[in-house]
Amino acid sequence: MYRGIAALLLAVLLVTAQPGRPSRRWAMYESEMQDPAEDPPDAWEETEFAFARLRYRSDRDRGGGGFRWRSRSRWGIDANKSDRQFIAGVRRLTRIHARSVEHIIDIDSDEIFNWPWLYAVGIGDWKLTDAQARRMRQYFDRGGFFVVDDFHNDYEWASFMEGMHQIYPGCHAVEVQDQDAILHTVFDLTERYRVPGLNVVHGDQIERGGVVPHFRAILDEKDRVIVGIFFNMDLGDAWEWADLPEYPEKYASMAFRLGINYILYSMTH
Repeated sequence: MYRGIAALLLAVLLVTAQPGRPSRRWAMYESEMQDPAEDPPDAWEETEFAFARLRYRSDRDRGGGGFRWRSRSRWGIDANKSDRQFIAGVRRLTRIHARSVEHIIDIDSDEIFNWPWLYAVGIGDWKLTDAQARRMRQYFDRGGFFVVDDFHNDYEWASFMEGMHQIYPGCHAVEVQDQDAILHTVFDLTERYRVPGLNVVHGDQIERGGVVPHFRAILDEKDRVIVGIFFNMDLGDAWEWADLPEYPEKYASMAFRLGINYILYSMTH
């Protein structure tokens, strides 16, 4: 299995090396993405699983209908190269019939209920309306699974939890323990470590003041994980830059293993 991951990290270059398509699946959102990629030939294939990314509103977004932040939108950090290279790993290392490209879900759309696995990046300053919070609550009540990544420091944690409390008043996060099932669905991850962003990977690995890495979760009343939380870490960068020699394989491999475990957990628990 580990040899397969090493081969994957060499193969992900192929994901973005395809010739351009006359019509890309998510062309309408590419101006909001940090790293848009060309579509592979099978981008429109319908499959049993798709990596769904949440398009949400942020405190820092400016212009563009409330989505733009600096040169991109917060929701679109690392997109969509990151998503597609991770999906390449899912297709190579599991038997999941996964689509080669992501699916973008607007937080104001009821289409969210069609996609049971949802990912959001940089969510440390999201802002939810009452209607959005109600929709997210319905999403969880119907069995949805949410993964959040790449937010850092106490302020961003408090902002994230403020949104979660709009969705589930009184909810709280717990630390994922070594024996928890989510760490053993495919890979046994009793030895874990911070997955840092490319910009800090060769330094102290601390980004925006987020000193201690945390693997956290929010559970439902049956103790099932419904929100997987990678705090003071950046799995999205590890997926995005797995093909870059300067980004250490150690961290890219951990990011792929974690993501795959969380997908399989959501399907089996």
